[in-house]
This record gives sequence, C-alpha cells and structure tokens, in this order.
Amino acid sequence: MIGLLQRVSRAHVEVSGETIGTIERGLLVFVGVQRGDTTARGERLLERLLGYRVFPDADDRMNLSLRDIGGGLLLVPQFTLAADTRKGTRASFTSAAQPQEGERLFDDLVARALAAHPRVSIGRFGADMQVGLVNDGPVTFWLET
Repeated sequence: MIGLLQRVSRAHVEVSGETIGTIERGLLVFVGVQRGDTTARGERLLERLLGYRVFPDADDRMNLSLRDIGGGLLLVPQFTLAADTRKGTRASFTSAAQPQEGERLFDDLVARALAAHPRVSIGRFGADMQVGLVNDGPVTFWLET
C-alpha cells in the first residue's frame, strides 16, 4: 500500500462542487492500493502515518508526529499512485488493485483511522475529486508498506 503524505496548513476535497472532507494543520495522504495488498499492510501504513515525525518541534526539527500535534488526517484514494511509468509515454496500471479490492482495503484503512485518531476526513473512492491544499514546507514523503 502506498501513502503519499503531504504536511499541510489546510486541505480539502470536493466532489461535484461539494466539500466532503476538510482539515486544518495536519497530513493530506493520497492512498494507492496495489495488487497483493492486505489489511495488515493498511494497518502498518496507518501506524506510520500517525507516528511519522514530520512536524517541527521547538528547535524547528521534524520531531513531532500527527499524534503529537493532534492534527487532521485527510485520506484520499488515488489509484494512479500504483502506476508503472518506467517506459513509454502512457502509464500502466497493472499493479493497481482491482477496484472492488482497492475500495475494500481503503475503507478498512479509513475505519481504523477513525477509531485511532480524533480528526479524520476522507475522499470518496472512485469519484472525480478536486483536492485543494496548502503544502507546509513543502514537505512530502512517499511511504510504502
């Protein structure tokens, strides 16, 4: 499972002009589900997202996690993260999970996040979404489990 996380001052996701998820300071995470991913991989990704130290401490060093600052977590499904771009000029998506499996694993990740963290918002699987964000830093990390 892939998590492209961005430290943000604020972020939101819209579907058909309606805001369905919004956070202030925290992490916007684009989530890609690959063939062979499991709920255990989703669980590990969530542990890393909540504990990854990307926020500045009093010395301006990245030593604080999302849990430490009590920030928001916006999870947005994005199957294109599983793209193979090694050759040609068009991505291949053969490594992406089938839509039904991808949705099941994304929903499981969301359920675990909602149980583990007080400020969680989500995008909509399979929807045409518009995502707005203010990347703080910028700070962006690619996490894989």
